[in-house]
Formats: sequence, structure tokens, C-alpha cells
Amino acid sequence: MTPESYEGRRVTVAGLGVSGVSAARALAGRGAHVTVVDGGEGQAQRARAAELEPQGVTVRLGDGDTLPEGTELVVTSPGWRPDSPLFAAAAAAGVEVYCDVELAWRLRGPDAAPWLAVTGTNGKTTTVRMLAAILTAAGLRTAAVGNIGTPILEAVLADRPYDVLAVELSSYQLHWSPSVRPHSAAVLNLAPDHLDWHGSLAAYAADKGRIYEGNRVACVYNTADPATEELVRGADVEEGCRAIGFTLGTPAPSQLGVVEDILVDRAFVEHRHKNAQELAELTDIAPGTGQPAPHTVANALAAAALARAFGVEPAAVRDGLRAFRPDPHRIEHIADIDGVGYVDDSKATNTHATEASLAAYEHIVWIAGGLAKGATFDDLVAGAARRLRGAVLIGAERHLIREALARHAPDVPVVDLDRTDTGAMSEAVREAARLARPGDTVLLAPACASMDMFVNYNQRGDAFAAAVRELAEEDR
Repeated sequence: MTPESYEGRRVTVAGLGVSGVSAARALAGRGAHVTVVDGGEGQAQRARAAELEPQGVTVRLGDGDTLPEGTELVVTSPGWRPDSPLFAAAAAAGVEVYCDVELAWRLRGPDAAPWLAVTGTNGKTTTVRMLAAILTAAGLRTAAVGNIGTPILEAVLADRPYDVLAVELSSYQLHWSPSVRPHSAAVLNLAPDHLDWHGSLAAYAADKGRIYEGNRVACVYNTADPATEELVRGADVEEGCRAIGFTLGTPAPSQLGVVEDILVDRAFVEHRHKNAQELAELTDIAPGTGQPAPHTVANALAAAALARAFGVEPAAVRDGLRAFRPDPHRIEHIADIDGVGYVDDSKATNTHATEASLAAYEHIVWIAGGLAKGATFDDLVAGAARRLRGAVLIGAERHLIREALARHAPDVPVVDLDRTDTGAMSEAVREAARLARPGDTVLLAPACASMDMFVNYNQRGDAFAAAVRELAEEDR
């Protein structure tokens, strides 16, 4: 394909975050007249504006709602809501809107690296990083990009080309990327999330399903989540593209799965109706971090499926999984104190992620709460009730979890911390330690967003880890 020309076009970039800055630079470097708009006026925005202005970029702070006169295209940061006044003005003026991912796709050259893409409610980042590790082990030049790591525009426009890209795509990015067509793609799971942004579960699922459009080799889905297979069925793919399932059980033909603690492939092998290929053992998944949780195994299978769709040999799957190390705040074991394990899964910002986290441990003192984002917690609590030794609740909407616990786990002791300052985490850890017995796990899996108390889930996890280490020091 020939890269689209932006020479002389008047482009408005919505948002002055990482993706907005990346888009503004790329467009200015290709001769566009770029104006960046952002509703903020803080120090960070002013610093980024100062970096862009020498490149001929106009930055307008304090007003993200007004469409600059003469705009021919809007490139948005993914998180901007579809009902923003800026986009209403663009629609009224007949101006196209898309995001930096779509821009990157349109700027690809004829020899551009194929995209192996991943989405889902949970597990995207882990899966993409596993995939990048496997591709690297296969000797391919790759990068984890998109909603993770290197900005996708930097990777697409790099002077030294990549062989293949491992691309994490959020529902926001997919919403604003109408023409992206990956080589192969996976939807890991679907559960209600970001409904305030998308408006409904159906709209959220439809945006997730865009990732399968135009796939050439494989549409990878989760056999335990029928909604993902339904998205495959509804996708318009290229002739010969196959539906490939992954399962924690014994795989059927055209699936990857687990047989006696071994990851096996019955999809990308000859005579798959009677043959299977060993890929790795469960102990190969991030060795040294303990027995992998079920959802981590599922992520590894999805990553392996995409790598195999790209032609990667089995040994590279094993070597890549061995080399992979989880990011902080994702089922991260912090310490053992008096026979109690302390685990940070601050990344579990919704009920689906928290359900998977709770399922990984037998006896749990659960630290939860924050901003619920419209979620309900009855199903989550009912499913985990037998595992709960106690619960410590923090955050602005903790009452929703407390009420669900009262309905479905009335015998579980609950500590309700009536404070939303960052110091509440230290008290939460101490209360959890008081409730825990040897053999239990104190698990931070909030099921909620963090912004009521913390800058982001990373800061929340850091606060948990610091409180645990403080407790460990006192125990010595």
C-alpha cells in the first residue's frame, strides 16, 4: 500500500497525551498544518506544548471543545468520548475523525510489518508482551506497541523496519480505527467495562470485534467465552482465514490447549484431527514466579496461537514464554509474612479481571474498592464467597462491594475504611494482616478504578507494596 499523504492538510489533534504528541509530530513531519487542542492547562500540558511548537505545531490549551476553523481531519486520543462537543462539531462539518492507530495504519509503506493484534476486557498487555517475547525468541525484530510500550506511530515510521508488530488495541482505539486490518488477531474475553464510554455492552463488543475485520490467517478466540467466538462468526475476513480457539482443557482440532501440564497445538500442525504439537510446559510460563494462574495460562495460549499463525516454530514459543516476566501490579507476589502471602493485582480494575485474580487463590483476605465505573458486584462476590477469609474495603464507592458482601457472603468479616486519602492503603494492609491466617493470601484486586485516591493503578499498587514492606520490616 502507498502511505496516505497529509501534505498541506489542516489537522486537529485532540489531546496532548502520549498518543496526541506522537500524532502531532508525525503529521507535522509530513507537511500537515497541525493544531493540538486540550482542555487542560497544567504544567505537563504546557511542557508538551513547548516541545511541539518549534516543529510548527499550534497548541491550544484550556479548550478541547471547539473545532478550529478550517479543520479537514481530526486525529483523536483514544480516550476522548465519542459524544465530545469537538466530535459533534466535526460531524456537523463533515470532518472525518480517527485515532493515532488508524493514522499509523494509513502511513504504512508497501513493505510495512504485519500486525498481530490483541484485545479483550482483560489480559491484553500480558498477552502482547508474551507474544513479543515469543517473536523475539524466533529471531524476529518486533515491538509491543499500541496501548502499551512504544507508541505505534514511532514503530511504523521507524528508520529500521520491524519484521512484525505485537499490537495491543483497546476498545477506544478500535472504535476510532475503521480501516485497520491485522494479519491475525485475538479477542481474549468480553465482560462489561467502559460502558459509560461506549453506551452499551453491545456497542462495546462491536468495537472489540473490529479487530477481526480483514484478518488474513487466524481469528483467535477463547472457547470459554462464547461471545468471542460470536465476534469471529460476524467478522468479514479474507478468504482462507481460520477460527482458532484456545482452551485450558484438552484442545479439539483447530485449537490450542493444555494436556497434562503441557501447552499443545492442534491448529497449526499437519493432520490436526489426529496430531498435536507440544509447545511448552506450564512451568515454562515466566519461570520463578510460581505456578501460573489460569488466566495467565490462557494469555500464553493466545500469544502462542498468534505466533504460530505467523509461522513461529514451537521451540520459540517455549523460549519466549521462559523469557517473559510479568509487569508490576499484575498478580505480583510482594512478600510472605508469618505464613501469609501478599499479592498486588492493582491492575484488576474491573470485575472480570478481579474474578480471575480471586480464582487463583484458595483462601483470601481481599482488599477492594475505588471507582466502580457503573459496575455491580453481586456475581463477583457470590462466585468468590467460599474463598474469602475477610475483606478490607477502601475508596469512594466501596459501599457497593460492602452491600454485595452482605447479600452473598454475610459471614465474611468486613473492615470498611472510611477514608480516601492515599495513606488508607497502609491501614488496609494492616487490617488485612489482622484478618489473615497462615496459608492465606492478602490480595489487592480492587475491581475498581483508582482515580478517587491515586493517580493511577500503578501508584495504588506501589502504595500496597510499600505498606507490605513496611509491615515486613516491623515483623523482623
